[in-house]
Amino acid sequence: MYDCIIVGAGPAGGTAAYHLAKQGRSVLVVEKESLPRYKPCGGGVSPAIAQWFDFDFSPAISLKVDTFRCTLKMGDAVENKLEIAEPVWMVRREVFDHFLVQQAQKQGAQLQDNTEVTGIELKTDHWQVNTAHEQFTGRYLIAADGAKGPTAKWLGFKDRKRRLAGALEAEIPASVENCSTFHFDFGTVKNGYIWNFPKADGYSVGVGTFIGNEPQDYKKILTDYVHNIGLDVKTCKQYGYPICQWDGNQKLHTQNAVLAGEAACIVDPFTAEGIRPSILSGLLAANAIHEALSGDINALAKYSDAINEQWGADMAWAQKIALAFYRFPSLGYRVGVKRPPGAQVMGKIFSGELRYEDVAARALKRLIPGFGG
Repeated sequence: MYDCIIVGAGPAGGTAAYHLAKQGRSVLVVEKESLPRYKPCGGGVSPAIAQWFDFDFSPAISLKVDTFRCTLKMGDAVENKLEIAEPVWMVRREVFDHFLVQQAQKQGAQLQDNTEVTGIELKTDHWQVNTAHEQFTGRYLIAADGAKGPTAKWLGFKDRKRRLAGALEAEIPASVENCSTFHFDFGTVKNGYIWNFPKADGYSVGVGTFIGNEPQDYKKILTDYVHNIGLDVKTCKQYGYPICQWDGNQKLHTQNAVLAGEAACIVDPFTAEGIRPSILSGLLAANAIHEALSGDINALAKYSDAINEQWGADMAWAQKIALAFYRFPSLGYRVGVKRPPGAQVMGKIFSGELRYEDVAARALKRLIPGFGG
């Protein structure tokens, strides 16, 4: 009988496993893929996550970037060196996620990868997790199996408050030497942006739309953009995937179980940043389950409250900015990106040095005349 079984070995699952194991709890991480496994993702990570760990992430970082380059419909470029304490990390998820799990294993957590969960059953005061070949039991359960994972539905979360977004991404091998710039293009794709993030051995280039469901030819947009910057996408495999964005406060706990990461729809609705909020949710989930194991009968409810207060409150502002910016990208670009303070603010939000609520009211007044009276 484990103290906690975690379904999913992404950033949320790895973080929860690390912190629970570090506190002496018996932990099992069940992952359907064999680690390390490829995961399509831009791979931008806020260095602010370092405050939640006591080890060095350097082995898992591909590059560090501190320059922010933006374009509007492939032109009107703006480039700014960000005034931030630590450059933004660029990671490959197969390396980063596995590294986190390895740190958890060093603390005593156990990993069962290449093992797909086929169902879960509540047995009075503990969970039975079923797989094709064996069963595992745990007093508590964390569902951290991502946007497409089934565990949240099995737990009864059939109508989660979420805003489904979509993305198409390609990993493009290329010679990248001392690249410290990450790129965004606005306006080419409706209600979203194109990103181009460097890694040590190439680029992650993707197209994402974050509000509305208007049909768009993602493949053509991606191909045209890549051709425009002098790279070739024809020989690269492309990956389409859903993104579960935060869409308002919600209950994230049930009997002896919580949701974390994208299973909790934790993604930023403006930037689509998912790694930092997933790690935050994993940290808070671990703390809640540790307290529950110690006898606090309200610990899991406090987890829902903590996510809603520490993340959801700021995401309400992010959602308002996203609705204004992506519906009127030319205006948003002019007042929110081209002005040097605007670019610095965007960079500081992405790096975790600023919260949306610190700047949102002022930004919305520029984007929407008459906002706030």
